Amino acid sequence: MATRILIKSCKTLLSAGVLLLAGLTGQAFGLTLKEGAPQTYTVERNDTLWDIANLFLDQPWLWPELWQNNTQIINPHLIYPGDVLAIQMIDGEPQLVVQRNKKHITLGPSMRKQNKPAPISMLPWTAIAPYLNQNELIAQEDYEDLPYILGNQSADIRFVTDDIVVSRSYGRSSDQYRILRRQSTIKNLDGEVLGIQVHHVADATMIDDTVPFQWLVKVTKSNFEAQRGDRLYDGEFLGPQDLVLQAATAEQRGHVVGNLHQHQLLGKNDVVIVDLGHDAIEPGTVMGIYEQGPDIIDGDPPQYVGENNALYSVFNDGSTVQQPAIKIGEIVIFKTFDKASYGIITRARELVNTGAIVATP
Repeated sequence: MATRILIKSCKTLLSAGVLLLAGLTGQAFGLTLKEGAPQTYTVERNDTLWDIANLFLDQPWLWPELWQNNTQIINPHLIYPGDVLAIQMIDGEPQLVVQRNKKHITLGPSMRKQNKPAPISMLPWTAIAPYLNQNELIAQEDYEDLPYILGNQSADIRFVTDDIVVSRSYGRSSDQYRILRRQSTIKNLDGEVLGIQVHHVADATMIDDTVPFQWLVKVTKSNFEAQRGDRLYDGEFLGPQDLVLQAATAEQRGHVVGNLHQHQLLGKNDVVIVDLGHDAIEPGTVMGIYEQGPDIIDGDPPQYVGENNALYSVFNDGSTVQQPAIKIGEIVIFKTFDKASYGIITRARELVNTGAIVATP
């Protein structure tokens, strides 16, 4: 099913790519084309709507406005490789029109086949699908309550498809489980635990739940070898969902606190973990990524805080200079949990580090 994309009214708090952290004010903006935007563009295989929007707009989340009044593009997500997108000025506003070759139909004795590629997607879901299908963020207390593998009759330390293992039992048994392994403990910058990042190792089927305090389960569909201590989880991992695009507000501000790729430095299409839960943010929220340099002691000579034991002044005399946060990219939040969220980096002109600020784009 094609991804459904809507647009909400939004505000920009960005001036020259700099986020002023003390006191932000909003300012409405109209739709304007990016300087140097092409007049036409031929859609290519593996393009995404976000990539194409970056060609035409500085604020790519506003791309539906390019054709919101355009009757030629009935469904803007049904854009195919080979389509030619052209800019036209209508009533003083830029709009996209699509130029499309006629559909090629092949008729057979018992079938009618349309030779047309699949429409392009909004975000590169295919690039991140393995991480979406195999990772989840679980509340620490919920994770600690999950049953876990103890071992088997052969005293093995690793288990694969068709192995039968003994598990410690907790709660009511289910027929099917996912075997999970703790990947990392996700904390915010203050050290508060936001959740346990887990990886899907294998599936398991219940064999016998009649013995007190233990279960007998069979390992199925191994992605990796299961180990003693791996947890049994009967919940579902949710994949990509329909998104309603909207820019983050001034109040929606957080930090990158982890990622799904176990990388130290991150770039475009990497999935990051943000310390904002579902009460603070919604899937489809577009956020800017900002890096802030260390504070500077205005001395003779000027020094960074921490350099040669340079310390903050105890007086509010202006001798400590806080650097502004400079915008280096953007993310789209696509999945939220209790205390954190997943976001995909859609633009990055520099490598992104853990601790980077996320805020209004």
